[in-house]
Amino acid sequence: MFEAIDTGSDPSESPVSEVVRAGNLVWSVHISEDPVNGDLVTGDIETQTRRTLGNLDIAIRAAGGTLADVVQVQVFLVEKTDSAGMNKAYAEFFKEPYPVRATVVVKELLAEGLRIEILAHAVLGGIAR
Repeated sequence: MFEAIDTGSDPSESPVSEVVRAGNLVWSVHISEDPVNGDLVTGDIETQTRRTLGNLDIAIRAAGGTLADVVQVQVFLVEKTDSAGMNKAYAEFFKEPYPVRATVVVKELLAEGLRIEILAHAVLGGIAR
């Protein structure tokens, strides 16, 4: 059994949880939504990546951890050319040793103007860094 974690963010209109926890395992998925009003933060890929990873940080903290507990990240990009900007912003949030990461280019994401979606998996208190 798992529990949905309340991050204080504007809830999704879709039937999903943005972060769930089962014991010391946490799964979380984010887009570049403003955590207060739910509006999509648009702009270049660095702006969207920073907002998306900021949302991940809020969620992992709400679950009782930090970004240092993140062990796996899956990044979905609409444009292959966005990878350099995404990497630049990503490096502001994660330090060595980096989580395992897969970056996939997709045809489109659900929201208009959305350029990135991130799914992450964390192990709270179980990773020595």
